[in-house]
Amino acid sequence: MPESHINYPTLRLLDIKRVQEGDDQYLCISDPLGLNPSEVLVPVHLAPFLSLCDGEHDISAIRTALDLQIGLSLSSEDAQNIIRELDEALMLEGPRLDEAQIDALKSYHMSPFRTPRLAGKVYPSGPDALEKALDNYCEQFPVQRAISRGVVDRVVGLLSPHIDFRRGHRVYAETWQSIEEAFPQFEQVFLLGTDHSGSAGRVTLTQQNYATPWGVLPNDPDLVNTLIEGLGKKFALGEELHHVNEHSLELAAVWLHYFLRRAKGRTSYKNMPTVIPILCGSMTPYIYGQKKPSQDDNFATLLTTLDDAMKKRRTLIVVAGDLAHVGPAFGDPRTWDETARTALRNADYASMATMCDADAEGFFQGIQEEQDARKICGLTPIYLALRLMGEKVAGERLSYEQCAADSAGTSFVSIAGVMWSS
Repeated sequence: MPESHINYPTLRLLDIKRVQEGDDQYLCISDPLGLNPSEVLVPVHLAPFLSLCDGEHDISAIRTALDLQIGLSLSSEDAQNIIRELDEALMLEGPRLDEAQIDALKSYHMSPFRTPRLAGKVYPSGPDALEKALDNYCEQFPVQRAISRGVVDRVVGLLSPHIDFRRGHRVYAETWQSIEEAFPQFEQVFLLGTDHSGSAGRVTLTQQNYATPWGVLPNDPDLVNTLIEGLGKKFALGEELHHVNEHSLELAAVWLHYFLRRAKGRTSYKNMPTVIPILCGSMTPYIYGQKKPSQDDNFATLLTTLDDAMKKRRTLIVVAGDLAHVGPAFGDPRTWDETARTALRNADYASMATMCDADAEGFFQGIQEEQDARKICGLTPIYLALRLMGEKVAGERLSYEQCAADSAGTSFVSIAGVMWSS
């Protein structure tokens, strides 16, 4: 008899997209954690097979369901072979995946810093080339309106995109340049970003230092340990491996490091503010359930601890979060034409209005009322940042753009920059 995880296979959380090769269509499966660096192609007619790998169906039930639903007849041996291939590719929950995760986490902890995974892919890997690239972005899109000296001294937070630089460089440049004069003041930075693989209601810490091609951004082990003690190690670090491959914090960290280096006296590691990276999982239970995120005890513990830390040191809160994800590329049944894009802009602006009002619950309620139809990627970190900053801050929209997400120009990701001051 096959092992239990083989007989009752459970497909883990993966990135799956449909691709065309010649006349044939496939599901291209990739691992968001990077445990398996290779993509796996599965013939599209086997999609129902994958959907039945839910831990509730054994091999016999999977075969029966396929035969009844789509007329696909698989022998027991063929079904087992497919499942074993998925297991060997680390696509299934089970002992093989557990062992791979343990090994990957050990490697992450042993490294002197978190390796920049997107260097050489999304941005240049060399420090000089990276500086030149961001210099060019900033020269091409200078700040639209410089903030006053009085506001500089009161900057508290910043919403930054986490989309790739090729598509998002205008919004990145206009957003980060807006608060450039404030960077010499900050003693610590809370970096909150979307965990695209994160569990619902989860916030995930790490004691590792983040790094960019310019060097290391120092974490604050004492504050992180305090957070872990309050949240519990299992909750706070249970998905720490997600930090290895998640792009949201890394892309914002590059822009953060760039402007810290431009600030007077901030060119060396010892003069850098501490940077506390926090990944934020989904809000799914609160979007569709009865419980409110304001009632989440873990959120409350996180925010209380961070608030206490903010009272002791000049702090910048950076949110690495995109806005809407709409169109066929994201599972929507219709394409996004100019009329739909105008409606999208209006909806995004309404959400940003609640952000600028520092109305965390109003921001969330607006998303909940539409059942997150726009698929706001930065929902959790934005919500948590708004609660952390409190109602005494005021926001200002700095930049906005809708970036194409498919070659047909029918799917879009909207991104924005917002600055908050007290």
